[in-house]
Amino acid sequence: MQTVPDTALSARARKPDGTRVAISSPRGPFEVGGRAFVVMAGPCAVESEAQIDEAAQAVADAGCAILRGGAFKPRSSPYSFQGLGEDGLRFLAQAARRNGLATISEIMDASQLDAFADVAILQVGARSMQNFSLLKALSRCGRPVLLKRGLSATIDEWLLAAEYLLAGGNDQVILCERGIRTFETATRNTLDLSAVALVKQRTHLPVLVDPSHSSGRRELVIPLSLAAAAAGADGLLVDVHPHPDEARCDGDQALLPRELDELLARLDPLLSAVGRTLFRHAPRQRKAVAR
Repeated sequence: MQTVPDTALSARARKPDGTRVAISSPRGPFEVGGRAFVVMAGPCAVESEAQIDEAAQAVADAGCAILRGGAFKPRSSPYSFQGLGEDGLRFLAQAARRNGLATISEIMDASQLDAFADVAILQVGARSMQNFSLLKALSRCGRPVLLKRGLSATIDEWLLAAEYLLAGGNDQVILCERGIRTFETATRNTLDLSAVALVKQRTHLPVLVDPSHSSGRRELVIPLSLAAAAAGADGLLVDVHPHPDEARCDGDQALLPRELDELLARLDPLLSAVGRTLFRHAPRQRKAVAR
């Protein structure tokens, strides 16, 4: 099996202090990587304009800076909800602007790049990790890319996929561990925190963890998030839904808004203990509604 050479563009030796990925936001630019720990939150899928707006308000009120929401959903079954497509991207962008948030959404094909013009971070999902034509296109897009680890990918395969982005000239790359497929069936996937610690030693790229897709269970998201922070992750990608019991996909793994608040409150002291800080925007001041 091919391994990542010591001379790779992703190798830690090339940038011992680590890469900081610049994110554009309505409330000012910030970075992923470095000392700050960044939480990206929102529903797995944009289901309606009202749903994503309510989710965006909860994310902004918690102090998070990045709203997640899928508009194109790669599903195992062709009969499952596939997302709202370009309408979903429009709803996501509008909700984000109203609440002063940056956005992240999954892109599945290079032909969709124009539709993603208002998305701050382009997500390459686990099923697309080795979609090399997509990676080559994103290497030339000049925008931040979050690269999820494939369902059964080795660490070397994951890092070599990142090399496609770096080799094409895109140095704004974020890695995301989202759990891998093992023999265990009690959880949706198996979160590989050893990979987080190891990859942080091998590469200068920021590494995030998705505790929602790795576990598939809401009650495990907070403990896995805390473990990820302790293992050295640079941030989280968390499912949050205002009404998870009504979600069209992945409701079982989505936090309620109050649980997002709890997660951030519990992250604060842990991150302080390991010499890091939680990046948070001050809650937005909303105009009072005349009654």
